[in-house]
Amino acid sequence: MPTSRADVATEHASRYLQQLCKHWAHKFPVEFDPTHGTIDLSMGRTVMDADATALHIAVTSDEAGSLERLEAVVADHIKRFAFREELTFDWKLAPAA
Repeated sequence: MPTSRADVATEHASRYLQQLCKHWAHKFPVEFDPTHGTIDLSMGRTVMDADATALHIAVTSDEAGSLERLEAVVADHIKRFAFREELTFDWKLAPAA
């Protein structure tokens, strides 16, 4: 399955991870703690890991077209939570396993 990754520099990675997971928990299967989260959306899976300097995001989808949409949806939601800072999402296609 196509997978794309982004490492987003921020000191608030854990906060954004938890906010996104809580935001979608009423609608999709979600598991999270302060440093790791997974969200199973209808268009694919999002896995996030937070450390002191960045939020590491991996999105996986069955179709390449859905992958780009999933990247945009995840980035747009996190940007809304992070309105006090400018975040950069530099998505890279992960090599096939």
